[in-house]
Amino acid sequence: MTVKTTLISTDELASLAPDAVLIVDCRFDLMAPGTGDRDPGKGERDYREAHIPGAVYASLDTDLSDLSRQAEGLGRHPLPLESAFSTVLSRWGWRPGMQVVCYDAANGALAAARLWWLLKLVGAREVAVLDGGYPAWVAAGLPVESGVTVRTPTKVDLHFDANQYLLDHAHLRDEPARVLLDARAAPRYRGEVEPIDRVGGHVPGALNRPFADNLDTDGRFKSAAILREDFLALLGTHTPQDVVHMCGSGVTACHNLLAMEVAGLTGSRLYAPSWSGWVSDPARPVAKGELPG
Repeated sequence: MTVKTTLISTDELASLAPDAVLIVDCRFDLMAPGTGDRDPGKGERDYREAHIPGAVYASLDTDLSDLSRQAEGLGRHPLPLESAFSTVLSRWGWRPGMQVVCYDAANGALAAARLWWLLKLVGAREVAVLDGGYPAWVAAGLPVESGVTVRTPTKVDLHFDANQYLLDHAHLRDEPARVLLDARAAPRYRGEVEPIDRVGGHVPGALNRPFADNLDTDGRFKSAAILREDFLALLGTHTPQDVVHMCGSGVTACHNLLAMEVAGLTGSRLYAPSWSGWVSDPARPVAKGELPG
C-alpha cells in the first residue's frame, strides 16, 4: 500500500483493506441549524446514524481539544494534553506506522485537518485527509454503516513536537521573520463581523488566506500546482518555514497548513491559540480592515 501523507481520494480509501487503515470520523457542527447556538453533539449523532464502515468517532471538543484550558488564554479550542491525546489514540487502537484517514463534513476544513495536524505533532507520517470529505464518499455511492465502531485498544505514550507550533503570544508578537496567515473569512479578518469572539479584526501585520480558497468548485482541494502558486504569491521572499498559521481557534488554520503541505511547501507552523487566544488579553493590539498596499 502506498503511504498517504496529505490527501486521499474516495476510490483510494475504498480500495484499502479494513485492517490496514484507521478511519476517523471528525464531523462536528458548532452551531445548531437555524439557531446560532452551539450543538457539539450533532457530529456524533450523525456518525451513529451513518458513517464510513469501520470509522471511529473523534469529538473536536473532547478528543482533539481540552476546553478546560480556555481560562489559560489558549483560545476556544486549546490543544489537548499529550497524555490525553495518547489515551485517545490508544482507545482507537492506533499504533505507529498505521495509515490513518480523517474525514469530516466540511472538506477537511473543520476537525479532520486538526486531527491530521495533531498526528503530525506526535511524529505520525501515515495520515491523510479524505479529499471531499463524507459528502464525496456518499456522492460516490460507497457503503456506509450505523452504530459505533469499537476497535481493539493499544497502549501508546506520545509527545508533541513543540517546534511545530506556538503557544506564547509574546513570541508571536516579537518574532520578526515570519508571515502570519489568518484562515478566517475576509469579513471576520477585517473586523466587519465577529459572531464568536470578544472583538473583531486581526493581529497587526497578519495576511488573510481564507481556508475556502484552498478548495475547487467541487469541494475538493485545488491541484498542488495551483496551491503552490497561490501560497508563493503570499510568501514573497519568505520561506515556508517563516509561515505561522492562525484562525479563530486553531482549527481551520490547519486546513491552510495542510494545503501548503499538498503544495510541497513544508515546514510551516501553527499559532495554536489563534485569534480567540490573542484577544483574551484586551491589552494586545487589534487591527481592522485590509493591510495597506
